[in-house]
Order: sequence, then structure tokens, then C-alpha cells
Amino acid sequence: MDHDTTLLLGLDGLAVTKVVAAGDGPQEGPVVYLATADERARLCPQCGVAAVRMKEWVTTRPRDLPVAGRCCALRWRKRRWCCDQASCSRRTFTEQVPQVPARSRLTTRLRQATGAAVGDGGRTVIQSARDHGVSWPIVSAAFTEHARRVLPAQPAPVAVLGIDEIRRGRPHWVLDEGTGTWTTTVDRWHTGFVDLSGDQGLLGQVEGRTVAAVTGWLDQRDAAWRTGVAFVAIDMCSIFKSAVRAALPHVTLVVDHFHVVQLANTALTEIRRRLTVQVRGRRGRKGNREWELRNRLTRSAARMHARQLDPMVDDLQALPARLGAPILAAWNAKEDLLDLLALARTHPDRTVIAERLFRCYDRCAASGLPELERLATTVETWWPEILAFLRTGITNAGSEGTNRVIKTTARDAYGFRNPENQRLRTRCTTTRRGRGCLNPA
Repeated sequence: MDHDTTLLLGLDGLAVTKVVAAGDGPQEGPVVYLATADERARLCPQCGVAAVRMKEWVTTRPRDLPVAGRCCALRWRKRRWCCDQASCSRRTFTEQVPQVPARSRLTTRLRQATGAAVGDGGRTVIQSARDHGVSWPIVSAAFTEHARRVLPAQPAPVAVLGIDEIRRGRPHWVLDEGTGTWTTTVDRWHTGFVDLSGDQGLLGQVEGRTVAAVTGWLDQRDAAWRTGVAFVAIDMCSIFKSAVRAALPHVTLVVDHFHVVQLANTALTEIRRRLTVQVRGRRGRKGNREWELRNRLTRSAARMHARQLDPMVDDLQALPARLGAPILAAWNAKEDLLDLLALARTHPDRTVIAERLFRCYDRCAASGLPELERLATTVETWWPEILAFLRTGITNAGSEGTNRVIKTTARDAYGFRNPENQRLRTRCTTTRRGRGCLNPA
């Protein structure tokens, strides 16, 4: 036995007897001959009694990871034993070790490496299969086993929970011939739950964007877990609001300010487009100043220089009164709302909040524009959640970032057919930082 070579190979229970140099081919590596070094390999796998009578010698060729950058061809010469126990139905068996189980053509560490490359390395299944020289089904099964090993069965308690949906693909429908109705078998939406206060990443996903889907996932958590949640960040979705109120009545709901700003910009864009059609009789195009300022109108004035801001206001005032004045009023209302949201993380006094909120409401009401009145109504409906954002500064940016990673994973895989496999891949990918797989150290 070559002890040093055995240590270099690192297969527990197997010892290197000799190594033959590589052939002349560019893809040929050295041939490593192995022998059994673990006495437990002669234990019958069924009754556990050590065998004393050998039947024959068997040579197997398991495949392993490269050693020192070279793919080695393994040759394991092992015994086939006879089990002489009368109560055991197993008559013969071959030797096996944990790294090379019985009837396995791959070592255990090779299988684990293929699965870890997908779950922790960010590779696709076909890329991992190509790199390790195995088939797609082997890598897929290895990844499933790896995910079940590294992902916790239940998420740890969180203080701030983020809920957001992401579009998965096209829905699938099935006709119920008895009732004549169509039912959904695969939903187009996935709802994700993200840890916004820790590093757990994506806690889980459910198929669908309904109250039952959200409350079902929350009800699966124990009472202590649900009690530990203090804040839940959502977008302006009444479905999530109803589900959280039903499953977690004690938490404080927080609306992500990004969606509030998006509503204000959408209202401003709708006003500009509607007035352009009414005044010019067509859509805006190059040469129309309000169309050329469309991107600048949706920017925050706090992030604009005076040499950009002042000419924009002058150009809007120079437009026809039926066109420029309403657009300028809508822009001012949008800026009033942004000034209100800018109070977050500054510990504002309630009088300051009330003053800026009144100014926004007053501007929307005085404009007489239906889009701004609708915006003011939406802000009033969601004001408790918006006020919670002003006081806590909690956003749903973690959920949005997780959705970006989910989309990237789906594009790399050219889509997923199986929703369960997609949720498993998604959760492994989005929890790599919390599991330490993205830390070079």
C-alpha cells in the first residue's frame, strides 16, 4: 500500500496499491488501483454479520473528481462475500464503503460536487453535467439531495418579513367535464417570503397570488414564529393586506415607498398623454416640448440641478395654458408627495408630517384632475401603512432584489417546467449569501 498516495486521493475506506502512468491520449489520466482498507466492508448490509467466506474477486471502475487537475481512472479490486447466516436472505454481497456505495458508478463526493455546483456555485444543471462529465438526470437528482441537505426544513424567526409576488410564466388550465368549468393547475404567479431583518434570504415560495396561498404558508409556521414577526413590508396589494391581517393581526404593515412614487409618476404620465391628445389631437412626438420632457418630469427635483430644473418649469409655463398648467400642477403634486416620503428615517414630528400631507392633498384637490384625485384617494386608503414607513423606514427592497435573482436564475435555465423544481432552485440561489457561499474567505 502507498500511504502517501492514499492520503492524496482521500477516499475513506480505500487504499492505493499502485498507480500506472497516463497514456498518450490528451484526455487520458493515470490509472489508480485500489484495495479495500475498511474491515466494515465485509459486514452483510442486511444482517450486519461479518462474512468469513469469500466467493470471488470483482473489479469495478467508479468515477471520481479530478485529482491535482487530472481525471484519474479508478480500478477497485474488491471481494464478493458469502453470507452464511441461515436467518439472512442475502446470500452474497460485494464490499462497499461510504464514498463508493454498492452498485454506484460514481463516488459520493462526485455526486455531491455536481449538486453543490448548481445550488451553491450558480451553475445550471446542464453546465454542471458538462463540467463533471455526467448526465443531466444525475445532476438533477444530486441537486435535489443537496438542497434538502443544506436548506432548513423551517425558517428561523424573523422580525421584519417581506412579501412580494413574481411572475413565473403562463398559467395552465384544465377543464372539469362534470361542472364545465376551468381550473388552474399551474399558476402564473409565485409569492415569496423574504427575511428583511436577517440574512436568511428567501424563506419560502408558494404558487399563486391569493389570500389562501399567503395565509396557508403563514399558518404552517408555529405560534412562536408568527408572534416574533413585528413588521411586514408589502407593495400596495389588497390581497397581501387582507392575508396579513388574517394570519398576523398583531403586526405593523408597511408599504414600500417605491410603489407610492411609481403611482405618482404614472398619474403624471397619464395626465401628460391625455392632455396632449386633447390639445394636439394626436400622441406626443419629437418637437413637442412636453413629450421631450417626459423623462425629466418623472425625476425627483431633489436630484436635479438648477440648470435642468428652472428651464423645465419655464418650458411648461410657455406651453398653451390648457397643456402646460395642468402638467405643471401634476408635477408639483408629485413633488409634494416625494417631500412627504423624504421624511422617512429622520424621526419627523407629527406636525411636519401633517403639514406636508395636507399640502399634497390640497394640491391634488385644487388641480381638478381626475388622475390626481385618484392618487390622493389611494394615499388616503393606504395612509396607515405609509405612515408606518415614515416612522420605521422599512422598505421591501430585499424582496425586489430577490425577485431579480429569481428572474436571472430562470433565464439561465431557459425556463422551468416544474414549479416545484423552480422553487427549490430559487431558494438555493437566493440563500447563498446567508449560507456563506458568496464569501471568498
